[in-house]
Amino acid sequence: MNPAIRDWQGKRIWVIGASSGIGEETARLLLSLGAKVALSARKLVQLEKIAADYPLAEAMAVDICDHSSIAACHASLMQKWGGIDLVLVVAGSYNEMRADSIDMAAVNSLIDINVRGVYHCLDVILPALLLQGKGGIGIVGSVAGLSGLPKALIYGPTKAALINLCESLYLDVRPKNIAVYMINPGFVETPMTEGNSFKMPALISAPEAALAIVKGMQRGDFHIHFPHRFTNWLRLARLLPYRSYFYLVHKVTGL
Repeated sequence: MNPAIRDWQGKRIWVIGASSGIGEETARLLLSLGAKVALSARKLVQLEKIAADYPLAEAMAVDICDHSSIAACHASLMQKWGGIDLVLVVAGSYNEMRADSIDMAAVNSLIDINVRGVYHCLDVILPALLLQGKGGIGIVGSVAGLSGLPKALIYGPTKAALINLCESLYLDVRPKNIAVYMINPGFVETPMTEGNSFKMPALISAPEAALAIVKGMQRGDFHIHFPHRFTNWLRLARLLPYRSYFYLVHKVTGL
């Protein structure tokens, strides 16, 4: 569905959300494979610590909620590199929320980061990719976007929006030689999940997640999801009648 990537040597890659977790480990893996990687997030000090280990790394502060910040960073990279081969939008946020505790500040924050932030990136990045006639963009969502889950009253809907966005984006830009990667992790051990108060089935490490992402892009996958023992269960469960689906989710989560 996308061209296979045979070699990462010299690839110019921008990872937005690279200061920790999946973004950091994916950036580290790509750097180890010979790619040039710009690491972006709000935490410049953390980015500089990571970049110090790799001669091909660039640390560049970005706030995904600030369109001008993304545009400025993109312009700097284009001047430095002359083009970008791949952009990975990994930045995101999470809040537990149930129907008896709706927090509008948290709702607006997650919509701003998880949805509007991605659109800020696309608005800046896509014109340049389309102009150069090649390249790719990967968007990290979550399997929580596949279907309704307990404690995901706002997080799930923001990730569902990204799934729909990636599908629409693929239809628009793949015919124009731009690859699109829809990346939906299951539970990954990161700073974002360490405060979860519920059981996380098939929990994997951030380096394992990074490896799954890179292998998926190498294969040319559109939908990169992991770990399969968990994500395939959710994908299958979503096809069941709602009576069965709700029963299974309650049985598995206890919520």
